[in-house]
Amino acid sequence: MCQRDGCSRVRVSGGAGDLGADVVGLLPDGRRFVVQCKRFSVTSKVGSPDMQRFLGTGRHVHGAQVLIFATSSLFTTPARNLGVAQSVVLIDRDRLGAWLSGRSALSFVGAVRR
Repeated sequence: MCQRDGCSRVRVSGGAGDLGADVVGLLPDGRRFVVQCKRFSVTSKVGSPDMQRFLGTGRHVHGAQVLIFATSSLFTTPARNLGVAQSVVLIDRDRLGAWLSGRSALSFVGAVRR
């Protein structure tokens, strides 16, 4: 989907030891991005500890300028508040569905400070 949206040098890593980088690449404007993906059931939510771990590696370890956290579920309020405060692009199940259906994730990224 990242390539479909015009991103380049997209690399999927994921799995144990990925240090919070399931997908990395360059946005069409050249900024480096990293995506952390969490596939949770509808009854489980991404919590603040998940967000904190991602924030600890996204910019500093992976050198990303844009952090994207995608989940098949929802974010807890503390996780959402932390992500918003740190300019993380939050893609919950509704936004993920829109992205899968063809809406560009770049519309979500557009609100992120450069």
